[in-house]
Amino acid sequence: FLPSSLIDACAIAIDKHLLVSKGKLIYTKATVNVNTGGVSLNEAQNEYEEINQPTNSVPDIISYLHKETQLTRKSIVEILRKCEKINYFKINPQKFIEGCVTLIKEQMRKHIVDGIVYHKMGDSDFYSQQLFEENTLEGYLKRNMQESTKSPYNYIKFDSNIESNLAKGFEQTANVKVYAKLPSWFFIDTPLGNYNPDWAVLVEQNGTDKLFFVIESKGSLSAEMLRDLEKNKIECGKRHFEELSDKLGNAIALQVVSTVEDFSVLL
Repeated sequence: FLPSSLIDACAIAIDKHLLVSKGKLIYTKATVNVNTGGVSLNEAQNEYEEINQPTNSVPDIISYLHKETQLTRKSIVEILRKCEKINYFKINPQKFIEGCVTLIKEQMRKHIVDGIVYHKMGDSDFYSQQLFEENTLEGYLKRNMQESTKSPYNYIKFDSNIESNLAKGFEQTANVKVYAKLPSWFFIDTPLGNYNPDWAVLVEQNGTDKLFFVIESKGSLSAEMLRDLEKNKIECGKRHFEELSDKLGNAIALQVVSTVEDFSVLL
């Protein structure tokens, strides 16, 4: 059975964010002219009319939400009982159900993140520089590659101007000792799915090394601009590295930046 906090959060989200409009009938009208020259059609016009009568035959909302969210029927009933917008269900059943599925899943993801705790178990998992050396870097000079003196390779391959500018910034920042564009196989395992940081950057601060895993925000640091799922994965990633930092005695952090100036503020 769900905790009351999650049931309340689901009901509040539905009342606050669910938009359900009345069903509409669309009529298309046109005038047909028939004469000796043939048949001609004047420009058709559409007319819209709202359906004000509640739907008498409605789908089984409990079974549908149970199937889509994997919550117990009892939990779903509790959520719907707390919803003030439950009357909207008869106005547009399909729209109401689809909105409920989206909002309930969103709240479930948020509560998973709020309750997640990482514990380091053993010392067997690690990544080594050797893994970078075993792969060949391929690209085009002056198009998607630029020289590097601080990465495992002699060149850095980039996919956008943001990546190119970040790499140039890392090269020009004295505190940065080494950095790397992380390969696709490097990911953080989270309860919400795998997440791939974009960069690993080793920085020297007051004689102490600190490792940053950097996520590019694609030009915006606003949390509202990130999808909820992405924000929640990032939060899991931050807690993941906080645990490693505490247990290994090394400074490790996950940060979201859009420019090297944003990164330099962290130093």
